[in-house]
Amino acid sequence: MMVDLRQRGDAVTFSVRVVPRASRNKIAGIHDGAVRIRLTAPPVEGAANDALVSFLSTVLRVAKRDIELVSGQSARNKIVSVSGLSAEEVEARLRSHL
Repeated sequence: MMVDLRQRGDAVTFSVRVVPRASRNKIAGIHDGAVRIRLTAPPVEGAANDALVSFLSTVLRVAKRDIELVSGQSARNKIVSVSGLSAEEVEARLRSHL
């Protein structure tokens, strides 16, 4: 059960699989190197993306501006970049919410 984290300069990127319209926002585990995240938001007009950034900023304890969707804006599988944390810090903070 490993998250595939990549350090790029001062940012860490990782894969996320979003499950929209869940009963509550939570990390549902790790599947094929991607973090599965359940979100209450529907997948309409970027609502799930906004909810994902808000949720990850809370989980990782960083500002929303430090989180960027690198790819997958309109897909369930996304690549997320987090600035200002090391890969070890990101993994520890994600694991604390599993």
